[in-house]
Amino acid sequence: MIVFRRASAPVAFLWESAEQPPARWHGAGEGPAHYFADTPDGAWAEFLRHENITDARDLDGIRETLWAIELPEEVRLSAPALAPAALVGGLESYPACQAEARRLRATGAVGLRTRSAALLPTQARGWRVESGLRPAADRDGSVVVLYGPRPDLAGWRAGAEARPHAELLAKIRYLP
Repeated sequence: MIVFRRASAPVAFLWESAEQPPARWHGAGEGPAHYFADTPDGAWAEFLRHENITDARDLDGIRETLWAIELPEEVRLSAPALAPAALVGGLESYPACQAEARRLRATGAVGLRTRSAALLPTQARGWRVESGLRPAADRDGSVVVLYGPRPDLAGWRAGAEARPHAELLAKIRYLP
C-alpha cells in the first residue's frame, strides 16, 4: 500500500523519537506515531485543517514536501471502535481517540486505519481522463497511523516545494 505524508523541508517523513506533540491517535510521550493519508489530497487536508488555512491566497506561501511511502504488505492495521463523531471530531474528541489507540496498542496493534477526519465524505476522489480531466468516483479518505520507530519504510519525494490546489479547501472538515 502506498500512503502519503506532508512534511516541512528538510524534515524527514518519519518521527524518530517519542518527543512528538500529541495528536488524535497518540498522547504526550506515546510516540513516535506516524500519520499517513491514503491520498495526496488527504495528506494536504490534514495540514490545512490543523493550520486553519481556508483562504486560497494563503496557499501561495506554502512550500512543503509531499512524500509517498510504501507500507509493507504484511503490516496488520486495527480499526478503532469509536462512534463516527469521535473519529472526525475536533480537539475535544482527541482524548477518546487516544484512549482507544492505547487500548489497541495494548492488544498488540502496531497501527490503525480509520476514516479521515480532515476530508469531508466522498472527497478523496481523484481524477480520470475522458475528453479532459473529470472527477473520478466518490470515495472516502482514510488515515493510517503506525507506532514506533519504522526504519523499514521507504519513502519518495512526490513533490518538493509543493502546495495544494485551491479546490481542496472546499473539501476539508475544519477544526471548530
